[in-house]
Amino acid sequence: MASKTPKLPPARFVRSVLKSFMQDSGLEPRLFGPHLRITNAQEGRVDFELDIQPHHTILHGGTIASMVDLGGSLAVASNGLYATGVSTDLNVTYIGSGGKVGDKLRATAVLDKIGKTLAYTTVTFYNDKGEMTARGSHTKYVRAAWNPDLPLWHAPEGAPVAEEEPEGNGEAKSS
Repeated sequence: MASKTPKLPPARFVRSVLKSFMQDSGLEPRLFGPHLRITNAQEGRVDFELDIQPHHTILHGGTIASMVDLGGSLAVASNGLYATGVSTDLNVTYIGSGGKVGDKLRATAVLDKIGKTLAYTTVTFYNDKGEMTARGSHTKYVRAAWNPDLPLWHAPEGAPVAEEEPEGNGEAKSS
């Protein structure tokens, strides 16, 4: 079936999925708001960062766990799926301090494998010194996310779509 929406490049598509989370979810806009940004996205990988705010305190472990959940979902989206499934397993290992108010926490989410039923992702976190501070894994049930009426890399009609980024500003080419 032909889609009524345009095919989006990976970075814009993933930013559109994040925009829908920020618009439709209860958690992401309250916990992260405008302080979380996707810095790069390509098929199978998403880089993002969070400016640590006073309400994050000394980067609470629950904030990092929420970022594993969000990062895993964005990694699934980096495969072209607008719906990203539901969590079946989430694990976080805390290695060191993520930072304090005013610092940036950088993260990379990787789609390790996706099948018809499950998707497996890994998210790693680094502080301002470049030290790994945490790593997480996130498994998602994606069977219902495969929509034959919505081609990959297309947002559903009426869904929020992120603005285009200037060239060289996160629009990584897919491999």
